[in-house]
Amino acid sequence: MRASEFIGEGKSGKMPSSEAKASGNAFRFRDEGIDRTYNLNRIMMAAAMHDGKDGHPVNMDSSSWAEKYNTAHPYTDEEVNMMNGALKTVGGKSNKVVSDQRSLELPEINKVSPVAKFKGYPFRKTTRKKKG
Repeated sequence: MRASEFIGEGKSGKMPSSEAKASGNAFRFRDEGIDRTYNLNRIMMAAAMHDGKDGHPVNMDSSSWAEKYNTAHPYTDEEVNMMNGALKTVGGKSNKVVSDQRSLELPEINKVSPVAKFKGYPFRKTTRKKKG
């Protein structure tokens, strides 16, 4: 069996009719030079914010804080040095957005467990009758 017999993508760039019938509505869109994964994420965020009643645009921020940038999140000083060295080697342009490397919980985080602490199993004395 040849791969072209079971791969549904044709060379014409069109969806095969059998897949078109099965999939209903399908949208294909370009990312206009932005990372495809990021663009798909933004499209899906906008779709989630939409009420679905008509085709009007939603009120959504135009970009996130990362937008067209990749992000790296080193935890230790060694990893920070590794990132700085890698960026100098490759020539990547970067700006450090967070300079504090400590991992801190937000003040809103509940730090006390709502579950009672396990106190162990209750001790039961058993009396055995001696045989004899």
